[in-house]
Amino acid sequence: GNSKTKMLSSTESSSEIVDFSTLLPPHLERTIQQWLEDDIPSFDVGGLVVGSKIQSAQLFLKSTPCIFAGKPFFERTFALLGCTVQWEENLLEGKQLLSSKEDESSKMLLATVTGPVHALLRGERTALNILSRCSGVATAAAQAVQVARDLGWKGHVSGTRKTTPGFRVVEKYGLLVGGAATHRLDLSQMVMLKDNHIWSTGSISNAVSLARKVAGFSQKI
Repeated sequence: GNSKTKMLSSTESSSEIVDFSTLLPPHLERTIQQWLEDDIPSFDVGGLVVGSKIQSAQLFLKSTPCIFAGKPFFERTFALLGCTVQWEENLLEGKQLLSSKEDESSKMLLATVTGPVHALLRGERTALNILSRCSGVATAAAQAVQVARDLGWKGHVSGTRKTTPGFRVVEKYGLLVGGAATHRLDLSQMVMLKDNHIWSTGSISNAVSLARKVAGFSQKI
């Protein structure tokens, strides 16, 4: 058609894009509830003002290209508030969303959220923060992976444990959607022994021996 907004694949075809949402833990709702409580610790005066009439709000992407990520977090944030999210057809995580450079005012409709007005406003900022952060991480990850591939390097491009406290699940998820590796998710995954561990035990052999006693034979040190 004549639309100047289009959706392109970043590095993979849509048939190769993985649905990473099945990775998410069953306590995700509790985590999201904590994010909402952080934003609404007591009375929501603005929510009282707008009332509870059922309305719909639309989510648009403007002209900035990005790798789209964060759908399950966005959905569950509004679900906890009694709202529903209807995504546009063929909007898949891991795809590059690209608006035309010829028209800086062009926008792409991503989703429509329906529910009580006060609930829409309660979830708006938290949901958008999550979606923006996750998509930002996915976009940066995809760019880093592409640089490596362009240089002919075929190893893993991975993130570290240097994540935002309380937001790790979103940022690690974004890494995966962007095509990067998560490295270890937390201190309980893979044992890494560094200078502090060697200094404390007297030698690397002592450190490894002590770690192996409790880590078990199946965990990498």
